[in-house]
Order: sequence, then C-alpha cells, then structure tokens
Amino acid sequence: MPVTDASEEVLTEIQSSLHHTHIPKLESAGIIEYDSERQLVEPTEQFDQLQPHLSAILGTDPNLDEPIEL
Repeated sequence: MPVTDASEEVLTEIQSSLHHTHIPKLESAGIIEYDSERQLVEPTEQFDQLQPHLSAILGTDPNLDEPIEL
C-alpha cells in the first residue's frame, strides 16, 4: 500500500519498529550510523559495499521502485 494510504496506527507501528529494532540492528552491524539527537541515519562504507546487492534485490520487485518518504 502507498504510504499515503496507511493509517496513523500503521505508520506509528512502522516508526516504532524502525527505532527499536531495525535501526539498532543496522547500526550494530556497522551498516549505518545513527544520531539520535538529530534523528539522522547515515550510511557507512559497509553500506556502500552492500548497495549493489540491495539495488539488485529491490530491482526484482516492481512495487519497490519508488522511494518512500515518511
């Protein structure tokens, strides 16, 4: 579903999942750096090395072509 069609409850659940599960896991794996004060996520060199693989994965699903802004 497009993010614009998601309910406030679904968006809150996604945000919670990102902050409590996914961002900490990606940060501990060295894939991203997270500045909690600024709520800013930045890729590391390790992410740059994974980028071709991520692009290939995303390229297999035509529904994932467009970036999603929250």
